[in-house]
Amino acid sequence: MSDTITTLASKLAEDTMKVMDETGDDRFFVEVGDLLGASSQTLEEAFLTEVRVRLAERKARQFVIKKLTDHRAKTKAIEKQ
Repeated sequence: MSDTITTLASKLAEDTMKVMDETGDDRFFVEVGDLLGASSQTLEEAFLTEVRVRLAERKARQFVIKKLTDHRAKTKAIEKQ
């Protein structure tokens, strides 16, 4: 895939995620993907990949943070006993 497509898809995914965060519309990226697909299937695929990677990273990061938070809470509870 060309650097141009990757760069454009990445920037568009970043901007789309910001809109999703601000509006609370967690499916907005689908609308953007549909719009892209009408003119460039290649850019649509690259964009959707970029969004999915970002969404997956967010979910994994939340899991890691929750695990650590839970561990610290349990450790503090044990120390207080």
